[in-house]
Amino acid sequence: MLHIRRSADRGYADHGWLKSFHSFSFAGYHDPKWMGWGNLRVINEDRIAPGTGFGTHGHRDMEIVSYVMSGELAHDDSMGNGTSIPPGDVQRMSAGRGVRHSEFNHAPDATTHFFQIWIEPSETGIDPGYEQKTFADEAKRGRLRLVASPDGADGSVTIHADARLYATLLSGTETASLALSPERKAWVQVLRGSLSVNGQPLQQGDAAMLADETLLQLTDGTDAEALVFDLAP
Repeated sequence: MLHIRRSADRGYADHGWLKSFHSFSFAGYHDPKWMGWGNLRVINEDRIAPGTGFGTHGHRDMEIVSYVMSGELAHDDSMGNGTSIPPGDVQRMSAGRGVRHSEFNHAPDATTHFFQIWIEPSETGIDPGYEQKTFADEAKRGRLRLVASPDGADGSVTIHADARLYATLLSGTETASLALSPERKAWVQVLRGSLSVNGQPLQQGDAAMLADETLLQLTDGTDAEALVFDLAP
């Protein structure tokens, strides 16, 4: 089964300083048909205006991944981390039994565009944690580069969840594929450009959700960047 979630069908919120598309129910957007996919709970495409951001707030028992497209994201948290997340970096924050943090765009004249991802953890009440790594474009070009996994395989960030997250860049004749277990679920999020998922064309902001499939094939990329999730059912 393959179902397309079109960009225009996502939830949307315009707070002035923040413009956000929600793939799943989040904050003021609620649709009981879109509460998550497997253990993937949130994919928000956020654009933060210059000089603004999310003030200090708390989370618990969630694996939170940030993937920056343009601009930079300044992160501070109650664990003592104070970093800047540029494009190419993947940030993982394990909220565990509780963490407080803020995310800001300190640039005076540039918008920060990033994807915020929440994945339900395999175990609750763990110690909160933080990790950030850089993944060069060359490592994602024409292939699926593992960027987050339960065991930190291939230099990926370690998430405390039954999920693997891949990033890819595709153009022209480049292709990428992933063997799937039919007992699991998969999600493909097109971050920019366009590509086809198992022959189905997707544009920027579109997503494909897969279940009971054994193979995922990405083709026909035009300046495409995408994230691929292999998820617990």
